[in-house]
Amino acid sequence: MPEYNLAVLARAVAEAVPDRDYFVHSSAHAELRLTYADMQDRARRFGRYLVDQGFKVRKERTELADHEIGQDTLGLYLHNGAEFLIANLGCFEARTVPFNVNYRYVAEELTYLLHDSGARGLVYHSTFAATLAEVLEGTSGPETLIQVPDASGNPLLPGATWFDDALAASDPDPGVEPTPDDLYILYTGGTTGMPKGVLWRQADVYVSALGGRNRNTGDEWPDLEAIVGVAVKGGKSRVMPLPPFMHGAGQWPSLTGLLSGHTIIVPEVVERLDTTSILEAVEREAATTLVIVGDAFARPLCEAIEHGHHDLSSVATLINSGAALHADTKARILELLPGRKVIDTLGSSETGSQAQEVTISVEGARTGSFVATRTAAVIDSTRTRFAVPGEDDLGWLVQRGRLPLGYLGDPEKTAATFPIVEGERMAVAGDRAQLAADGTVVLHGRDSVTINSGGEKIFAEEVERALMHHPAVADVVVCGRPSERWGSEVCAVIALHDGNDDLSDDELLAEAGVHIARYKLPKVLVRCDQVFRSPSGKVDYRWAAKQVEGA
Repeated sequence: MPEYNLAVLARAVAEAVPDRDYFVHSSAHAELRLTYADMQDRARRFGRYLVDQGFKVRKERTELADHEIGQDTLGLYLHNGAEFLIANLGCFEARTVPFNVNYRYVAEELTYLLHDSGARGLVYHSTFAATLAEVLEGTSGPETLIQVPDASGNPLLPGATWFDDALAASDPDPGVEPTPDDLYILYTGGTTGMPKGVLWRQADVYVSALGGRNRNTGDEWPDLEAIVGVAVKGGKSRVMPLPPFMHGAGQWPSLTGLLSGHTIIVPEVVERLDTTSILEAVEREAATTLVIVGDAFARPLCEAIEHGHHDLSSVATLINSGAALHADTKARILELLPGRKVIDTLGSSETGSQAQEVTISVEGARTGSFVATRTAAVIDSTRTRFAVPGEDDLGWLVQRGRLPLGYLGDPEKTAATFPIVEGERMAVAGDRAQLAADGTVVLHGRDSVTINSGGEKIFAEEVERALMHHPAVADVVVCGRPSERWGSEVCAVIALHDGNDDLSDDELLAEAGVHIARYKLPKVLVRCDQVFRSPSGKVDYRWAAKQVEGA
C-alpha cells in the first residue's frame, strides 16, 4: 500500500477544500476562524522558521534502531488553540518532531521531559513562562523559544520570539520534503510513573489512529485520490474535542479532522472544563460531534444540559476515549439527547484504535465490552498464543499491523511492550482482557493498576465501576496500599454528590457488592471533596495512593 507523510496529506486536503473552515475558536465576544488554506499558510511559515533556526534531520530512519531518533524535536507547551495545531503541522513540514507537554507539570517534571525528549525548541503560552524560566535558569536549555501571548500578559522571555513574529518573518515554503518515515511522538500521561515518548512513523500512525482506514471495511485507503475524496465529503462534520490537545484523546481527533475535511471547534474557555462555554459553542457553531473522556467529562455535561436551555439539535454523536464511561452515564446521555449515539472507543498511545462499542438506546447501555477492529486481538496470559473464544484464561489485549517503533531511548521497554507472538510483532499496552464466546472483547482493566490482594488479582477499574452504581457517588478512584495481612489491600477515594454526608460506608459497599465479588470490595474508603484528575480526565493514581496513606 502507498505510504504518506501527514504534512503531504494535509496539503492535498487543503488544495481540495481551501475555503472550508478547519479551526474555529468560538466566543460570544470574538472568534478566530482559519480555513484549510489559512492553516497551510501558517503551518508552512512556521516550518520555514524552524528550518531557518537550524532544525534538521541528523540521521535518516534507516540508520537508527527502533528506540532512537534522528530528527530535532520541539515541545508544544500550550493550551488548546490554533497555535498548537499550526506548530504541530509546521513541524511535520520542517521534518521536525513535535511532542506534547503536559501543562500541569511542575518544574522538576518539565525538566525531565525536556531532557528525555532532547528538545531543541519549545512553543509555550505566556502563562507558563515563569515555570519555564525556572527550568531554564543556569542551563543552555532548548535553543529556540517561541512564546504565544495570552491573558496572563507575561512579558517575552529573554531570547524568545513571539509566535506571530516568527510567522511574519518566514516564507511559506520550508524548503524540505517530508517522508513517510518521519516521526510522530506522543508522550504517555505518566499517571503511574514517568512519561515515555512513543515513537511512530507518520505513515503508521495515520493508518492506526488518524483516519487512514475505511471505517466500514477496515482496509487502508488505496491512494491519495481516495483520501481526498473522503475529505471533500467531510464538510458536514463539525467536531469539538474537549480533552487538551496535549493528550492523544484531544490531539488525535484534531489531526483526524485535518486529514478528513472536518471543522474543529474549540470553546471559549480552554484552561478547564467549562460546561457553559462548551454548550454555548455547540449552539453557536452547530457542532455535530463531542469528544469526551469518561465520566469526568460526561457527568458535568449532563448536569449542565439538565439545568440549561441550549439548542443541541446539531449534536449527533458523542465519542468517548481515554477513560471508562459508565453504563449509567451512557443511559443518562441518551435520555437527555434521544436519537443520538455514544461511541466508546478503546485504544492507547502504543496501539491506536483497537475496539469500539456503539450505544444507541438506553436499554443497550453497558460497560467493558467492545467489538474489536480487524487489527486488534487477545493473546493468552503467557503471551505465547492467541486466546480461544470463551476460555477462562485472563489474557492481554494486543494490536497488530501498523505499530509504533518503540519508546524513545528505552530498548528494554520497547522489547517488552512489542513482543513477537506466533511469529508476529504485536503491541501489548497493558490491558487485561478475555475473548468472549461470541468474539467480543471483555476488558478487565490496565495491568499497571492491578491490585494483588490475598493472591487474587483485582482490577481498579472494575471496583470503580461497581462503586459508581450508587447514585450518591460523583466520582471515585481505586488503588492499592501495602497490607501485612493481604500483601496489598483495595482502597477507594470517593467524592459524593452534595447532600450525602450521612451515607455510610456499609451502604456504599452493599451496592458495590451487588456487582462484584466480596473479596474485591475496598477495605478502606476515603472521602474527598473532588477526585483529582488530569486535564484529559484520567485518574492520577499516585495522587490516590497519597490519599489512602495512613487512612
